[in-house]
Amino acid sequence: MIFEYRCLACWSLILVSCIGADGIVSAEEANPNARAAGSRVSWQAQVVENARIMSRVKWSPVASGMPKRGGYFEKGVEYTGVPYSSVKSVGRYVGYDIFLKTFLAAVENPRSVLYTENLRGKVSNAECYYGKVCSSYTSYALQCGIWYVSRLHGPPHRNGVRVVDSPSAQTAEVGDVIYTPPATAGGGSHVELITGFTRDADGKVTHVRVEDSWPQTTRNNNRSVKNFNSHVRARGRQLLRITDLDAWREGNRAESFLFPNYREDSASPEINRVLLLDLGDWVPYHKGQDVKFNIMDRDDQGVKALVVKRGDTVVETINRPGKGVIERSFSTCGDYTAHCVLDDDSLSQVCEFAVCDLDFTMPVDAIALGETWEIDIDSENMDVIIVYFKSDANSYEEHNVFVSDQERQAGKVVIPADMLQSKGKLQVWLIGENRYGRLKKRRDVVVE
Repeated sequence: MIFEYRCLACWSLILVSCIGADGIVSAEEANPNARAAGSRVSWQAQVVENARIMSRVKWSPVASGMPKRGGYFEKGVEYTGVPYSSVKSVGRYVGYDIFLKTFLAAVENPRSVLYTENLRGKVSNAECYYGKVCSSYTSYALQCGIWYVSRLHGPPHRNGVRVVDSPSAQTAEVGDVIYTPPATAGGGSHVELITGFTRDADGKVTHVRVEDSWPQTTRNNNRSVKNFNSHVRARGRQLLRITDLDAWREGNRAESFLFPNYREDSASPEINRVLLLDLGDWVPYHKGQDVKFNIMDRDDQGVKALVVKRGDTVVETINRPGKGVIERSFSTCGDYTAHCVLDDDSLSQVCEFAVCDLDFTMPVDAIALGETWEIDIDSENMDVIIVYFKSDANSYEEHNVFVSDQERQAGKVVIPADMLQSKGKLQVWLIGENRYGRLKKRRDVVVE
């Protein structure tokens, strides 16, 4: 039996075997109530497709030095799934801050930030400059414009979701989330996504497919019924069922933003073999940030010149640059390209990047709890989209304020008096995006 559905992200026709070697089943088979709840089928199937964009991608480091938990990824070894790294405001989340193809381009550049930067010791729970964590993995799959941290996936923090009574392989459905609460106060929590079932000839469930982001990359576990049941019933775990996806996401809908971009992430990119940037390709830089062009010329065609353009204007031509890295910084915002003129006068593939300005000020030294306050925002070649708040005193205190067109034009965002509930140090991130990705700017303030 074959179940057919239309992939909304990439508009390609997907054929999914009901019982395959990898445990994928149709949304109808996965959810016994699908015939009576047809509206759930399409988003459940889409969630599986979105999750597997990140969990099934294959890549191999071209150099040593790419950090992972407890060591380094090995040069030349093939890995499946994107790296685990809680990059926070310093690095960039794959799928949210950058395209998947940007990560894959950086993998192919031995002088990229994947090999030259290490967040270990600088950012908690982070190693690789590009990465993903459990919450950004499930939120990406569930079509959110920005991630919800794991402990905010279920009730009472979200609407349109309930805890499944008597969780088991028999009561689970595709699209359900397994939530593991912190083992200790202030400890880490975790979320996993159910993406499929395997059934025997009589239709009885034999295995449950569970996928998540976990060191060192995404995990793809096909758990037996016994193993799944013991897993989901241990450590105070909850099986969460989203009954209304739009209510669960509220205003946090991927379709309201440029990222995540499932169409681009699900496509097969052509990676430049002559020239790559330290951030990969198809990526934004902060104004004044060094841009490092690595002329690799992998096929030894010979390079006459490196040409950098802003729009249609040539910014610089560097003759006979040779192989290696050339650094430049740009004070003018705009969309840029770089390409090489080869010895036979043909042109290499173009690298694309943007130079953007993103900043904000808080016109107060401290925030009075229970009072309205304002943030002044400024950007160029990038739209400010979200002001994100994270309390260092309360791990459940995370909020998003989505910036309207009117606020962007006015250059000011008003923060409601009742948004914050906790005193102490507060992280404030300004997040902007353009067609190449997102940038983040962080400042800290004290709530009194």
